[in-house]
Amino acid sequence: MPAQNTGIGQNLNVIYGSSAPVLAPDMQQFDRIDRKILDILQRDGRISITDLAQQVGLSATPCADRVRRLERTGVITGYHARLSPKDVGRNLLVFLEIKLAVKSDEVFEKIKNELHNIPDVMECHLVSGDFDYLIKARIPDMHNYRTLLGDILQRLPSSAQSRSYVVMEEIKETFYLQA
Repeated sequence: MPAQNTGIGQNLNVIYGSSAPVLAPDMQQFDRIDRKILDILQRDGRISITDLAQQVGLSATPCADRVRRLERTGVITGYHARLSPKDVGRNLLVFLEIKLAVKSDEVFEKIKNELHNIPDVMECHLVSGDFDYLIKARIPDMHNYRTLLGDILQRLPSSAQSRSYVVMEEIKETFYLQA
Protein backbone atom coordinates (compact mmCIF):
# COMPACT_ATOMS: atom_id res chain seq x y z
CA MET A 1 0.00 0.00 0.00
CA PRO A 2 1.59 3.34 -0.99
CA ALA A 3 2.09 6.11 1.56
CA GLN A 4 -0.68 8.71 1.53
CA ASN A 5 0.09 12.41 1.67
CA THR A 6 -1.49 14.06 4.72
CA GLY A 7 -0.20 17.61 4.35
CA ILE A 8 2.92 19.71 4.11
CA GLY A 9 5.96 17.51 4.69
CA GLN A 10 3.98 14.75 6.39
CA ASN A 11 3.20 11.30 5.05
CA LEU A 12 1.75 8.14 6.45
CA ASN A 13 4.73 5.81 6.71
CA VAL A 14 4.62 2.06 6.62
CA ILE A 15 5.39 0.13 9.80
CA TYR A 16 6.39 -3.47 9.14
CA GLY A 17 5.78 -6.47 11.34
CA SER A 18 2.53 -7.93 10.06
CA SER A 19 1.50 -9.40 6.73
CA ALA A 20 -0.26 -6.15 5.81
CA PRO A 21 1.56 -2.82 6.33
CA VAL A 22 0.19 -0.55 9.03
CA LEU A 23 0.35 3.20 8.54
CA ALA A 24 1.68 5.52 11.23
CA PRO A 25 0.17 9.00 10.79
CA ASP A 26 2.51 10.72 13.27
CA MET A 27 5.76 10.18 11.36
CA GLN A 28 7.08 12.96 9.13
CA GLN A 29 8.56 12.40 5.69
CA PHE A 30 11.65 14.49 4.97
CA ASP A 31 13.47 15.05 1.72
CA ARG A 32 17.24 15.28 1.47
CA ILE A 33 17.23 19.06 1.99
CA ASP A 34 14.99 18.86 5.10
CA ARG A 35 17.35 16.27 6.58
CA LYS A 36 20.38 18.43 5.84
CA ILE A 37 18.68 21.48 7.41
CA LEU A 38 17.88 19.44 10.54
CA ASP A 39 21.43 18.10 10.72
CA ILE A 40 23.00 21.55 10.42
CA LEU A 41 20.59 23.23 12.87
CA GLN A 42 21.22 20.54 15.49
CA ARG A 43 24.93 21.17 15.23
CA ASP A 44 24.66 24.98 15.04
CA GLY A 45 21.31 26.46 16.08
CA ARG A 46 22.71 29.98 15.71
CA ILE A 47 23.59 29.71 12.02
CA SER A 48 22.12 32.48 9.88
CA ILE A 49 19.46 31.61 7.31
CA THR A 50 21.82 32.90 4.61
CA ASP A 51 24.62 30.53 5.67
CA LEU A 52 22.18 27.65 6.15
CA ALA A 53 20.70 28.24 2.70
CA GLN A 54 24.15 28.25 1.14
CA GLN A 55 25.07 24.95 2.84
CA VAL A 56 21.88 23.19 1.68
CA GLY A 57 21.92 24.66 -1.83
CA LEU A 58 18.86 26.92 -1.63
CA SER A 59 18.28 30.65 -1.70
CA ALA A 60 17.40 32.29 1.63
CA THR A 61 13.61 32.55 1.19
CA PRO A 62 12.88 28.86 0.40
CA CYS A 63 15.31 27.83 3.13
CA ALA A 64 13.58 30.09 5.69
CA ASP A 65 10.20 28.69 4.55
CA ARG A 66 11.42 25.15 5.18
CA VAL A 67 12.76 26.05 8.64
CA ARG A 68 9.44 27.76 9.53
CA ARG A 69 7.52 24.67 8.34
CA LEU A 70 9.72 22.40 10.44
CA GLU A 71 9.11 24.67 13.44
CA ARG A 72 5.35 24.98 12.80
CA THR A 73 4.86 21.21 12.44
CA GLY A 74 6.73 20.57 15.71
CA VAL A 75 9.78 18.84 14.23
CA ILE A 76 11.98 21.66 15.56
CA THR A 77 10.84 22.23 19.14
CA GLY A 78 13.23 25.00 20.13
CA TYR A 79 16.75 26.40 20.19
CA HIS A 80 18.85 26.13 23.34
CA ALA A 81 22.19 27.14 24.80
CA ARG A 82 24.08 24.19 26.31
CA LEU A 83 25.77 25.09 29.57
CA SER A 84 28.85 23.57 31.15
CA PRO A 85 27.57 21.86 34.34
CA LYS A 86 30.92 22.41 36.06
CA ASP A 87 30.91 26.13 35.28
CA VAL A 88 27.42 26.63 36.74
CA GLY A 89 28.14 24.58 39.87
CA ARG A 90 26.27 21.39 38.91
CA ASN A 91 29.15 18.91 39.15
CA LEU A 92 27.21 15.85 40.32
CA LEU A 93 25.11 13.85 37.86
CA VAL A 94 22.83 11.26 39.42
CA PHE A 95 20.31 8.78 38.05
CA LEU A 96 17.58 7.66 40.41
CA GLU A 97 15.28 4.68 40.08
CA ILE A 98 11.92 4.90 41.85
CA LYS A 99 9.74 1.85 42.42
CA LEU A 100 6.22 2.62 43.64
CA ALA A 101 4.25 0.49 46.08
CA VAL A 102 0.92 1.66 44.63
CA LYS A 103 0.28 2.37 40.93
CA SER A 104 -2.68 4.08 39.32
CA ASP A 105 -3.38 6.79 36.78
CA GLU A 106 -3.95 9.25 39.62
CA VAL A 107 -0.61 8.37 41.24
CA PHE A 108 1.23 8.70 37.93
CA GLU A 109 -0.39 12.09 37.27
CA LYS A 110 0.48 13.40 40.75
CA ILE A 111 4.09 12.28 40.40
CA LYS A 112 4.34 13.91 36.97
CA ASN A 113 3.03 17.20 38.36
CA GLU A 114 5.29 17.09 41.42
CA LEU A 115 8.49 16.29 39.52
CA HIS A 116 7.87 19.11 37.04
CA ASN A 117 8.27 21.49 39.98
CA ILE A 118 11.73 20.30 41.05
CA PRO A 119 14.32 22.34 39.13
CA ASP A 120 17.24 19.93 39.73
CA VAL A 121 15.33 17.13 37.97
CA MET A 122 16.44 17.38 34.36
CA GLU A 123 14.60 14.34 33.04
CA CYS A 124 12.02 11.92 34.34
CA HIS A 125 10.78 8.87 32.47
CA LEU A 126 8.00 6.41 33.31
CA VAL A 127 9.55 3.08 32.28
CA SER A 128 8.72 -0.59 32.11
CA GLY A 129 10.77 -3.14 34.02
CA ASP A 130 11.78 -3.61 37.64
CA PHE A 131 11.18 0.01 38.60
CA ASP A 132 8.69 2.70 37.56
CA TYR A 133 10.61 5.96 37.10
CA LEU A 134 14.09 6.85 35.94
CA ILE A 135 15.12 10.35 37.00
CA LYS A 136 18.19 12.31 35.90
CA ALA A 137 19.34 15.13 38.16
CA ARG A 138 22.28 17.52 38.25
CA ILE A 139 23.21 18.98 41.61
CA PRO A 140 26.23 20.70 43.16
CA ASP A 141 27.28 17.91 45.53
CA MET A 142 26.26 14.85 47.55
CA HIS A 143 24.75 16.93 50.37
CA ASN A 144 22.39 18.55 47.86
CA TYR A 145 21.60 15.14 46.41
CA ARG A 146 20.53 13.84 49.82
CA THR A 147 18.22 16.86 50.14
CA LEU A 148 16.86 16.31 46.62
CA LEU A 149 16.22 12.62 47.26
CA GLY A 150 14.31 13.46 50.44
CA ASP A 151 12.31 16.09 48.56
CA ILE A 152 11.41 13.65 45.77
CA LEU A 153 10.42 10.84 48.13
CA GLN A 154 8.38 13.24 50.28
CA ARG A 155 6.38 14.40 47.24
CA LEU A 156 5.40 10.89 46.16
CA PRO A 157 1.78 10.05 46.94
CA SER A 158 2.62 6.50 48.04
CA SER A 159 5.55 4.70 49.56
CA ALA A 160 8.42 3.95 47.24
CA GLN A 161 11.82 2.33 47.01
CA SER A 162 14.72 4.19 45.45
CA ARG A 163 18.09 3.29 44.04
CA SER A 164 20.72 5.89 43.14
CA TYR A 165 23.53 5.83 40.60
CA VAL A 166 26.15 8.55 40.90
CA VAL A 167 27.96 9.10 37.62
CA MET A 168 31.72 8.80 37.95
CA GLU A 169 32.52 9.80 34.36
CA GLU A 170 30.33 11.01 31.52
CA ILE A 171 31.25 9.08 28.40
CA LYS A 172 28.72 10.49 25.95
CA GLU A 173 25.80 12.88 26.06
CA THR A 174 24.15 14.21 22.95
CA PHE A 175 20.87 15.74 21.91
CA TYR A 176 21.49 14.99 18.24
CA LEU A 177 18.76 12.95 16.51
CA GLN A 178 19.24 11.53 13.06
CA ALA A 179 16.25 12.61 10.97
